[in-house]
Amino acid sequence: MSDANSRSNEQQRVDYVTREIEMKEEKLYSKSSGVKESVMDLRRNFWEDVTVNLDEPDDVIETQASIKQQSELLSERERTHGKISGELKTLSRLKDSPYFGRIDFTESPGNIKEQIYIGIASLMDHDEEDFLVYDWRAPISSLYYDYPPGDAAYETIDGTISGEISLKRQFIIRRGLIQGMFDTGVTIGDQLLQQTLGNNASTTMKSIVATIQQEQNKIIRNERSKLLIVQGAAGSGKTSAALQRIAYLMYRYRGELNPDNVVLFSPNPLFSSYVSNVLPELGEENVRQLTFQDYLQNRIEKNMTIESPFEQMEYVLTQADADGNAVRMKNINYKSSADFKHLIDQFVVHLESKGIQFKNITLQKQIIISSDEIRDYFYALDSTIAIPNKMELVLKWLLKELRKRQKSEKDKDWILERAELLDKEDYLKAYQENQEIDVDDPALEEEMLRSEVAKRIFAPIKKRIKRMEFVNVPATYRQLFVEWTPDIATQDWNEICDQTAENLLNRFLPWEDATPYLYFRNSILGADSSRSVRYLFIDEAQDFSEFQFAYLHDVFPYTRMTLLGDVNQAIFANTADGNPLIPGKVEEHHERITLTKSYRSTRQIVEFTSCFAPGKEKIEPFNREGFLPQLIRLNKKTELDQTLMENLRKLQDSGNETIAIICKTMEESHGVYTLLNDKIPVKQITEETYAFEKGILILPVYLAKGIEFDAVIIPDASIQSYSREEDRTLLYTACTRAMHHLIMISRAEPSEFILNTPRDKYEEKIM
Repeated sequence: MSDANSRSNEQQRVDYVTREIEMKEEKLYSKSSGVKESVMDLRRNFWEDVTVNLDEPDDVIETQASIKQQSELLSERERTHGKISGELKTLSRLKDSPYFGRIDFTESPGNIKEQIYIGIASLMDHDEEDFLVYDWRAPISSLYYDYPPGDAAYETIDGTISGEISLKRQFIIRRGLIQGMFDTGVTIGDQLLQQTLGNNASTTMKSIVATIQQEQNKIIRNERSKLLIVQGAAGSGKTSAALQRIAYLMYRYRGELNPDNVVLFSPNPLFSSYVSNVLPELGEENVRQLTFQDYLQNRIEKNMTIESPFEQMEYVLTQADADGNAVRMKNINYKSSADFKHLIDQFVVHLESKGIQFKNITLQKQIIISSDEIRDYFYALDSTIAIPNKMELVLKWLLKELRKRQKSEKDKDWILERAELLDKEDYLKAYQENQEIDVDDPALEEEMLRSEVAKRIFAPIKKRIKRMEFVNVPATYRQLFVEWTPDIATQDWNEICDQTAENLLNRFLPWEDATPYLYFRNSILGADSSRSVRYLFIDEAQDFSEFQFAYLHDVFPYTRMTLLGDVNQAIFANTADGNPLIPGKVEEHHERITLTKSYRSTRQIVEFTSCFAPGKEKIEPFNREGFLPQLIRLNKKTELDQTLMENLRKLQDSGNETIAIICKTMEESHGVYTLLNDKIPVKQITEETYAFEKGILILPVYLAKGIEFDAVIIPDASIQSYSREEDRTLLYTACTRAMHHLIMISRAEPSEFILNTPRDKYEEKIM
């Protein structure tokens, strides 16, 4: 068959599938409008259809049952409407591009050739008997990603299905028209990738299931590993594969897995915004996305101030000469290690016999249960009981003591005085909760009001006790640094103790103390880990310390984890030691996958940045041609703002929509923003930026992690900015954000990382 006939036949099939989609849409629209009317009618007439009678106890029960029945009916209709809306959104996406791949597969033994078309969602014919399109996550679809024409096999619940692929074809379909069609081998064809990757950067990450590569498919469909470690070069598709892995797992375990069972730790709020559309595009709800800082902040006392990892980074980069810097760096070194975790464990053992600090329980500024009483009760308990279990026993004892105190306080004059201050609404509420009281009996009425007021006064005290607030965790943690002498500690222990004790007095936790503090808190109060989390994904995992990984393994002992990162981009202090991304011993049920090919940047940018990549991991460029990176040397007369504006105009005239001026620090970022703000439209990205927009963006390198831009300008690539070995990682990370253009500017001598790169890997210009 000629190519023209083949394309014509394929277009006819696209037209047929499009008509099927339109018919399904019509049916669903008709059904949807009926359900919507039903929902609106139920909402409008909710109380008219409920039997309300509160005269007798039996009538109250009947009323409650009637309300429950009507509420359940409304919820069922709303769920149905939501499901139909979701199906319509999927059909709308399919109508634009019904599928992107086809394989012809003959199962063994047999000679029946099946044409399998693969898209973002499954589509049945009008009789609901045959698949017109298979979901890319279906077991049979793995053939498309894993095999060239020839012998092939895929796994099902019932076992392995073997056979032969006689054709593997790819499509580019837009608005129901085939714009490109070609037959290909094992990897997704370069033509499709060239088109996908050659476009401008988007304000949101693209869902490109059509271009999943074989190695990425191993990540997506991995079901056996308890710990999956993905080391990937910059732009290798780690994050995209992770999100598609989530979508695959939600599909594979539909009915068992819901969005609350999956958590993704992302590096910053901007990144969360950047990837927020991927799962909805794949027909799945967004899972819980939060930063590790958010996770800690939600579990540490609200009156404690926690430094962010970016504030720590800014300190390390800008305060090298500040008083106390040497001690701070020792603090960061030690508290990032597993050694400090072992030291905390020793201290907790010490606390089994003495040292835990408690708070007084007060009422009306009067102590009703003293901290000494609580301490004596705690340490009188059996010493073999674990500290968190003892705390539970103390909690029960305190609530019991409070009930006694509440009963005695109820009869005091001040309680009656408070009762007289109740407003009308509170009176009515009290009566509703005590309907058996005879309101014509003044004595019974007074007793009811006294009980109600006492209950309200003691309720917040009981709530604080249930939250274990009778334990003074900060003061107890501080004992580790002021009272206790460990058997073995780092040689800088005394200096570390002085700085930490002062921070705790000010209720301040530097970033290096935040995780150890929460680990300690859990050790004496009990961990609050959610056993509902079945899958944990950590993006930019190279930025987690050895202590943080150890903590996560403690808190999520039964959770399957996927770690994604690049050791070449480990920009935070003391995160390399003990990081699982670094090759080492692989334990049972652990798997390591390395992605070496970079798809983000042009071949020229990848070859340039590979020359000074910090690690020894292999990096392969995808064969997409572009311009050589440019080094601009400024003479004394040329102003930085003039150079920046001239290059920004050229980049915009060339069609670049997202241009990032990536600085080393936030301090430098502020300076560049001040330089340009009154001259051209620019937007400064800070830690609090929650939305990614097109235009000219100015940001520090540590907020650019995981994001790509059409063009990147580094405003100060001098040896003064990038000279130390740890600066190599920062420069590499900044340069690898660029998709099409990379410009580096230096007034002084350029960084040696650039100058030591072969001269044919970049072009130099003097201005």
